[in-house]
Amino acid sequence: MNKKSIIVTVFFTLILVLAACTDGEQTTNGQSNSEIDATKETDEEVKADDENSTLPNTELQKLDEGDAVTELQNILEQIGYTLPTDGIYSGITAWAITDIQLQLDDLDVTGIYDEATQLALERVLAGELTVESGDGLPPLAEPVTTGSGAIVVGNPYDQLAIINKERALPDDYIPHGLVVPDVSFPFEEDLPKKQLRAPAATALEELFNEAKETGHELFAQSGYRGYDTQVSLFHAYASEHGEEEANIFSARPGESEHQTGLSMDITSAAVGYQLTTDFGDTPEGEWVAENAHKFGFIIRYPEGKEDITQYQYEPWHLRYVGVRAATEMLENDQTMEEYFTENE
Repeated sequence: MNKKSIIVTVFFTLILVLAACTDGEQTTNGQSNSEIDATKETDEEVKADDENSTLPNTELQKLDEGDAVTELQNILEQIGYTLPTDGIYSGITAWAITDIQLQLDDLDVTGIYDEATQLALERVLAGELTVESGDGLPPLAEPVTTGSGAIVVGNPYDQLAIINKERALPDDYIPHGLVVPDVSFPFEEDLPKKQLRAPAATALEELFNEAKETGHELFAQSGYRGYDTQVSLFHAYASEHGEEEANIFSARPGESEHQTGLSMDITSAAVGYQLTTDFGDTPEGEWVAENAHKFGFIIRYPEGKEDITQYQYEPWHLRYVGVRAATEMLENDQTMEEYFTENE
């Protein structure tokens, strides 16, 4: 081959190499440059979406719906929770929030997305705190029932959990953050029944203070009651009245709202500090019925709703659900059972 032929051959070889590099070069994993570029763009878009994900700046709780709930659910998925992103704050979203609250310090464990939970989640997203799905409150693998046939609730910490003859608390459940509210009691002994969960305790203090300012002196009689205590109490009532009759005014173990740490029986001097329906006709009882919702409480077993609650009228029995839910129940003349049935 002469010199001229060699030069021509080298020239065309170089052209073919350059063409291969620009139009069809393959990477070690079989992707072309154009495919790599497309992948990079997709990754950057996903990263941008993650960075643009923001936590809602409003309080959210069960039954809420809308974009804010969807935003929260997207964040929960981002940090490892598997749940619907349907914009409905259902039990599974409440469970995820409860699970997070149990894992992080200084949070009220309520299942409600509030300002403190938002700030904690911001720190999780920033990598300052870590949570693992199910580490605080493992989800139930399958439904569990009591000996009486009641379903054991999967999230006993839920501030809006309905506890009744069909929905019971686990027998080993002890509320998170029990404290003694700074209110008047008609006894001096340091007993567990003085206790409430922190949010309810604070609200009770505010309710009692407001009542006092308007001339009504209230006394707290019985708050938290553990499972074992309810066993003894119900057994005593059943022995005296029969189980069916006793269950009209006393809950079977696990079915008592007092075990939630969110209920307090209240009374006044006008009825000798007793728990009696007469309390509802006293000035104190009437004031409570009209104003308890302003502090997040409902009269859990109202008059005329016995067929729904399955308990007798108890004007002394307050249950903490939060101001929004309590106000809506009062305005719509609803029990907890009606509130959730009619709004779900």
